[in-house]
Amino acid sequence: MYYEPGKTAHGLRYDPFKSCVVPRPIGWISTRSAAGIDNLAPYSQFQNLGFNPPMVMFSANQTERGLRKDSVVNAEATGEFVWNMATYELREAVNKSSEQVPPEVDEFAYAGLSKLPSRLVKPPRVAGSPVQFECAYVQTVRLPGNGPMGTIDVVFGRVLAIHIDDDALTPEGRLDITRLQPLARMGYYDYTAVREVFTMRPEGSRARAAGLEGSPDKVAAALAQGHGLVDNSKD
Repeated sequence: MYYEPGKTAHGLRYDPFKSCVVPRPIGWISTRSAAGIDNLAPYSQFQNLGFNPPMVMFSANQTERGLRKDSVVNAEATGEFVWNMATYELREAVNKSSEQVPPEVDEFAYAGLSKLPSRLVKPPRVAGSPVQFECAYVQTVRLPGNGPMGTIDVVFGRVLAIHIDDDALTPEGRLDITRLQPLARMGYYDYTAVREVFTMRPEGSRARAAGLEGSPDKVAAALAQGHGLVDNSKD
């Protein structure tokens, strides 16, 4: 099949666009409003960006009334937000927190979740989530769209602090992903959870391998030792 979005019909019962880009990690974003009200909402347009410094982004469509999402408004007003890892065990709370409620409603309480204090920012963390990033707001890129919901806000943040539960780690010092079972968004109303992992490491220099890992310290050490060129090292 072939179609041009906004120009020609796809002819299917359900729109396929979002189902073509899968799986998408979930940005479960907690913020605190200028009035001190805590907000929590999941965004499936979420991603980490650079690693030195570590940066993340989440993207939020407007509501059906053409209003900006509370997460965006709060992050811009206070300069802070927190990313919380959404897991299969927390799936019902993730779904509940996705409902649109008035700005004065605390979604932590609405979804039956407890809060953990952050260290460097004011928005709380989700108790029970095994990983959280405390983030400083950097900027918003606003992309105009069609209709009340089409315009999107892409919010960028710098990761200031990372929390990882000790029992989320393997003895080798890796995140135990298959045990944590992070949630990811599919298309339609579907989700998946990560239950299988396989490893593929390309040939290349130690510096490049360190970059794929996302380790600034290992990149610097490799370059200092002259391992910036291809050496096919597996160290």
